[in-house]
Amino acid sequence: MRSAPTDTITAIATPPGRGGIGVVRVSGSAGRVGAVVRGTTGLDLARRHATLATFRDARGHPIDQGLAILFPAPASYTGETVAEFHGHGSPAALRLLLARCVELGARLAEPGEFTKRAFLNGKLDLAQAEAVADLIDAASATAARAAARSLEGAFSREVHAIVEAVTNLRAFTEATLDFPDEDIEFVRASDAERKVGRVRADLDALIARAATGARLAQGLVVVLVGRPNVGKSSLLNALARADVAIVTEIPGTTRDTVERAIEIGGIPITVVDTAGLRESGDTVERLGIERTWSAVARADLALVLVDAREAGDGLHGHRPPRARGARRRGRRGRGRGRLHRPRAPRRGAARGGRASRRGRTTPAGERAAARTLCRGAARGAAGARGDHRGVHFG
Repeated sequence: MRSAPTDTITAIATPPGRGGIGVVRVSGSAGRVGAVVRGTTGLDLARRHATLATFRDARGHPIDQGLAILFPAPASYTGETVAEFHGHGSPAALRLLLARCVELGARLAEPGEFTKRAFLNGKLDLAQAEAVADLIDAASATAARAAARSLEGAFSREVHAIVEAVTNLRAFTEATLDFPDEDIEFVRASDAERKVGRVRADLDALIARAATGARLAQGLVVVLVGRPNVGKSSLLNALARADVAIVTEIPGTTRDTVERAIEIGGIPITVVDTAGLRESGDTVERLGIERTWSAVARADLALVLVDAREAGDGLHGHRPPRARGARRRGRRGRGRGRLHRPRAPRRGAARGGRASRRGRTTPAGERAAARTLCRGAARGAAGARGDHRGVHFG
């Protein structure tokens, strides 16, 4: 057991705002928590039994009425004696009840301190403590289930199994070094080479699952990129099932990034619509294009949309802003520091879709675009955030 603090802490355990139920939690030594309970309710609570009580302030005036529960150490979340006051979810009443607990000797808990004490008291290991935060922050059912498995100890058991295997291999290796004159080679007799290979495979699998867990917890940022009027905003609206971005026949309608959080296959995804890539003399549009490249730089995946009726990769003739300063001659051999102006893009759908006569994508085109989104122009996709984040285009 690690060294844990001995003072008594208290905090509102339910989320901010109004609700049907609000909980104030107190954790510390049995004597101090008991004093808080008696000073608040006037009762000596039975162990792990919900007791109806009136919560009162220092003058005996009622604050709220609800349930009081006592969890004696060590059979509690923190491993200390814990008391919980379950009242109504009124922010004002909860603040009064919290102030009363502080008056009776508790101090305000720091963020995450209840879980920290559970870790220090040996109720949770580090992976389980992190899983608590992942479960609270889970943005999808898949992420919640993955965090719950870690909280149950699945990840920790895998780590401990690998540690035990490595410890056994170390013992055989040390035996070989300590007894070099023995006829039997301990390392060879223990089939150490095969066991090392198994440990490496288990480690690779564990790291891959950890990366998947990080992806589920943090979500993915997917940027829609391409020339003007190829269906980026239409695709965003189709995925979000709402008119998030403005769609018109005028090229360059989108001047800034537009984001929407969605969920696909249990993975939270932030889809970012961006300004169309082209050479422009409009100052505002150029700023929007610079923001497009900034969004690509921080994205986990860039999906390039192209017009099905045009050849090319959807980015031909346009480079990131850093390429603008390079000396290049245009098609006719004139100019300096400029890329040649590509021909005006036709209005239409992303490759695989169909364009309507008015230049807007049809529902069939949107569905096809959602299926085939890019034609291989986006080659880099990050695994977990912070891992291989560069995106390269062919």
